[in-house]
Amino acid sequence: MTRLAIFDLDGTLVDSREDLFRAVEHALASLGLPPRTLEEVTAFVGEGAARLVARSIAPNDHLLEPALAAWSTHYAAHLLDRTRLYPGIAAALASARCALAVQTNKPGDMARRILAGLGVLARFAAVVGGDDGPRKPDPAGTLEIMARLDASPEETVFIGDSRVDCETAAAAGIRFVAVTWGFLPAASLAGCRADVFASTAADLLPWLGAV
Repeated sequence: MTRLAIFDLDGTLVDSREDLFRAVEHALASLGLPPRTLEEVTAFVGEGAARLVARSIAPNDHLLEPALAAWSTHYAAHLLDRTRLYPGIAAALASARCALAVQTNKPGDMARRILAGLGVLARFAAVVGGDDGPRKPDPAGTLEIMARLDASPEETVFIGDSRVDCETAAAAGIRFVAVTWGFLPAASLAGCRADVFASTAADLLPWLGAV
């Protein structure tokens, strides 16, 4: 029985690629750096804002601080311009019969603003961002959520779209559901020890106590 389902955010609950890309595009242009493609920037997502920007400006590591500042300012102002819930996610969350939480490497305030703007923040008992504690794949944030919501490893599932999410679940000793609609090709999860691969939001329902 699932007592707690912990979701990743970007690439799992929301498609935020365009807004993340445009913030990177702005940061690069403001520093006179060459542009990146949408595909490149999407592949850099998953380990927090600093890592996203660092990868985008490479090899110009000395410009990380101003690039991150430019990215943060732009993204904070535009994080809901094009970001949307994936198809079926709102209905799946509404059908859930277990506690729900979000753990993301995105800054927590930004994550909560996105969920609030998309009308689903109230569905989650906890939203933990990458600046609220150790970032994934460190399991500390996952274990904190489990302790706060009184869920054992056997009662908890992590739902995400990346190897970082897979490694987080493994480190916390909980089940992992890999979604295939995320930012990276499903093939990138090859070798990941997922309990199941979900190709639609409806596939999540058994893991949310909804069927």
